[in-house]
Amino acid sequence: MQENKYYSYNIGQLPEGCRYCVKGEKLVLFITGICPRKCYFCPVSDQKYQQDVIFANERKVTEFNNVIKEAKLMKAKGAGITGGDPLAKLDRTLEYITLLKKEFGKEFHVHLYTSLNLVDEDNLKKLYQAGLDEIRFHLDLDNNKFWKRLESAKKLSWSVGVEIPLIPDKEKETKKLIDYVCDKVDFLNLNELEVADNKQSKLLEMNFQTKGQLSYAVKGSLELGLKLIEYVKEKDCNLKVHLCTAKLKDKVQLANRIKRESQGVKKSFDIVDKEGMLIRGALYFPELTPGFEYRKKLAEIDKYLYIEKLKPLLAKIKTKLKLKDEDISLDKEKPRILVAKNLIKKKKDYFHKLNLKPAIVMEYPTVDQLEIEVDFL
Repeated sequence: MQENKYYSYNIGQLPEGCRYCVKGEKLVLFITGICPRKCYFCPVSDQKYQQDVIFANERKVTEFNNVIKEAKLMKAKGAGITGGDPLAKLDRTLEYITLLKKEFGKEFHVHLYTSLNLVDEDNLKKLYQAGLDEIRFHLDLDNNKFWKRLESAKKLSWSVGVEIPLIPDKEKETKKLIDYVCDKVDFLNLNELEVADNKQSKLLEMNFQTKGQLSYAVKGSLELGLKLIEYVKEKDCNLKVHLCTAKLKDKVQLANRIKRESQGVKKSFDIVDKEGMLIRGALYFPELTPGFEYRKKLAEIDKYLYIEKLKPLLAKIKTKLKLKDEDISLDKEKPRILVAKNLIKKKKDYFHKLNLKPAIVMEYPTVDQLEIEVDFL
């Protein structure tokens, strides 16, 4: 089977939701961490697992405007709604689909992931009427109790798919699932299984192994996917299949989203490298520099107090160095002052006299602005 240009494999055209995803054009909308199932391979982080929290990409959502802001920053052309199980908070899910369509137009493509546990015809009809374009069901390989509910989805004129992880020791069960869904859905997505760094994932305890020290992908998962693609071909049931690899998620989907987001958030003085990382100058208070437990410190401090202390310093720097508004910025999330990389180098002695620590930083353009490199001058 030939690998496609996205480092994945497919029979037939990729599902529409995937076509947006691989270009980095989809906002990931985590609608709730609550879920009726407790899968041993669940990838949801500890801060989200079974917690009723909302995130738009890495941005914590307290109101719908946070979602709009994140979507606009990355110039999103659609959203993938996930969880937990979005049907666990159905009213919220319906509201957000409706508002996304209202804000960005009917062409803004929205797909959603759900188990079958909470599905009924009434719920599906409400999702369809709210404007959902594509629905993806996560079927339980070990229990077909709810599988029949899948058939209700095809009564509506939207795109219906099944998306499951490729568990190496579940070849027989996955073939049984394929036999069942073959003529009931438009597409089947097979995801290369990855070990998650959370408490819920039990894969390592169950003696599954990763491909290597630098990979979270589970050994044997990709090979099973390739075998199952051949199985579908032999059945000749006209089912579109996409084997989504860990490499696609990291090197294509996430990378492209980061590049899009960097264009939306960069300051006029920022340098954006070929991978979408921001390179900029930063001025920190000595007690609030990136380092050991930096994130914990940011969560515990009173940011308002630090911001108020930075304001007169920003004004002083601006006047002294004759800077325009666009040449300097106050970062309220990580209390610090941002300027151009070259300015930091040129005026580092002046910044030290102000009792500020100058640094050149490389960081993600995401809302958490995760540091890749910090070079103090």
